[in-house]
Amino acid sequence: MCVAIPALSLTTSLGGGLFLGSLGLNLATGLAQRSAAQAAAEQTYQSAEIANRSAEQAFAVQQEGLAAQLKETRASQAQEKQAATIRGLQAKGAIKASGRAGLGVDVLLADQERQTANFRESINQALESASRQYGRNVEGLTAQRDNRRNQLTSNINQAYNQIPSLGSVLLNTATQGLTSLVALQ
Repeated sequence: MCVAIPALSLTTSLGGGLFLGSLGLNLATGLAQRSAAQAAAEQTYQSAEIANRSAEQAFAVQQEGLAAQLKETRASQAQEKQAATIRGLQAKGAIKASGRAGLGVDVLLADQERQTANFRESINQALESASRQYGRNVEGLTAQRDNRRNQLTSNINQAYNQIPSLGSVLLNTATQGLTSLVALQ
């Protein structure tokens, strides 16, 4: 208020016109800068929305790829288990068909059963390992997606923090006006 009273007394002289012109120009410049910062922040937000959709889509495609890979691994392992079972049964059939009898045949049959069971167990372990690796890969993709989201959010926040408040624009205009007024007197 105390700035406005001396400013009003200067309106009749040439210096007062320059003062008010300078004050208006400072205000217009501050408002234009604020408007430009708001537009830049909005553009950053729009770009971030597009990038976020892209990150979500990439995450979904990569996760789908990992799931398909796990599915194929499971199918392949199931076929291997079935093939191992068939080979084991064929070997047992060959042992029985040899016409031998007694303890030696029982030992051979037990050994063949053990070998088949060991092979099937190694396939089961490989499948469990693939499942655990799938989980780790998905966690990695999730972390990557979340990191992208956080970076985009940070960019948006930085852009909006660059917008000067209306109060700041008015205060800067008043400060510059006061400085101009003191310089004119």
